Amino acid sequence: MAHGSAGSSGGGRLRRLTRELAKFGAVGGAGLLVNLGVFNFVRHVTDLQVVRASVIATVVAIAFNYVGFRYFTYRDRDKGGRTKEMTLFLLFSMVGLVIENGLLFLATYGFGWDSPLQSNVFKFLGIGVATLFRFWSYRTWVFKALPLRGAVESPGAAADSAGSAAKQRVG
Repeated sequence: MAHGSAGSSGGGRLRRLTRELAKFGAVGGAGLLVNLGVFNFVRHVTDLQVVRASVIATVVAIAFNYVGFRYFTYRDRDKGGRTKEMTLFLLFSMVGLVIENGLLFLATYGFGWDSPLQSNVFKFLGIGVATLFRFWSYRTWVFKALPLRGAVESPGAAADSAGSAAKQRVG
């Protein structure tokens, strides 16, 4: 390994994470607009309660975001096991839905803050808190990174390589 390659590797990881955050933010920002747009549309044209309208909007945004994450943000990630990927995506999205709408529920029914402005503020805050969870869960469990090219496939293989190299030097 060349001197300084560890530092450049760290810089590469930081650049990749920065790019990933930017792409996640772009899809998430568009998803935020979809979520708030559908939420306000449903509230305006129906008599649904605020949290029910919010759940509908969140579900629409989840579908929108899956397409954006799979084909834009994480298009370079492992594409095998789409059924497992979608199942995990939906599972973590539902946890995010509960976080997002739980906050809105608490504000609306716990504190009586249910004006259109208050509903939008708490909907937005709920989306923000849920987004932190979603970013972590999607990148960790759903859209797993492919191993880097030339990387050792298993820790045992690394130990075997190191052991045979040491034997060659000694022998």
